[in-house]
Amino acid sequence: MTMGLLRYLTRLAAVTALLGGTAALVAATSPAASAASAPSQDAWVRIAHLSPKAPAMDIYLYPFGEPGQPIVLRDVSYGDVSAYMAVSPGQYSVAMRGFGASPSSPPVLVTSFMVSARTPYTVAALGPDPGLRVEVLKDQIIAPSGRALIRVVQASLKEHQVTVSYGPDVLARQLAFGSATSYVAVSPGARTVRFTAAGARGATPVRLGADTVHTIVVLDDSAGLKADPLLDAAGSQIMPKGGPAAGFGGTAPRLPGNPAPWLLTIAAGALLTSAGFTGLRRSRRAGTARP
Repeated sequence: MTMGLLRYLTRLAAVTALLGGTAALVAATSPAASAASAPSQDAWVRIAHLSPKAPAMDIYLYPFGEPGQPIVLRDVSYGDVSAYMAVSPGQYSVAMRGFGASPSSPPVLVTSFMVSARTPYTVAALGPDPGLRVEVLKDQIIAPSGRALIRVVQASLKEHQVTVSYGPDVLARQLAFGSATSYVAVSPGARTVRFTAAGARGATPVRLGADTVHTIVVLDDSAGLKADPLLDAAGSQIMPKGGPAAGFGGTAPRLPGNPAPWLLTIAAGALLTSAGFTGLRRSRRAGTARP
């Protein structure tokens, strides 16, 4: 075996080992491996301010007994509903303070609740002020195949009892303020949500897709009542409400992006560098042999 062939085989073995190690590193940092090592975040919580007489608030969400690093939603006003925030299962506290109040000041209202895995929740401030309370609603993700799920939350103080229908389906009859119905399955499509009360009535056109989940919130409005349709989930996936309303702060942590493309680029660069050195040395030997 010539010395040139021996050197070539030695370099080839080194490059193969480099690529093998890089491939193992890519596999170790692939999404599946990252998911195995990342902390579980498979529950969701969103916050809603549904108390007509209560002022804007700063709302703090944190694991029970650990208020040091809360998720903070600032300047939350009546009718505001946050996006869903990913959290780990366990016990949580929600504390409400007046807008701009010091984080160390006593909260106006604080309550604790349990969060189960793969379950979404709506934590709503309800009731008059005084008399404010927190209601924790368990939301749903999955609708019957080819159908839509819909429920109603009554958050109007102008009208204490409201009847709500979706097309021909009556969703709620004389629903009292601060109450929520169960989800009901309806046919998807474009329909009109109608709400009637002793002193008001109104209509809101909505389009419900198949395999989606929705919440209709009845709110006080300057003209009487209005209905705010929320998309809870679509196709078994939690759907954020288009981003938090203006003034909201705090987001759920994000996992780092997949580094595999960068590692493959490094491996390719190493291979090209090794090949370049081999070619350079060959050209030098050829140049030396010419004289």
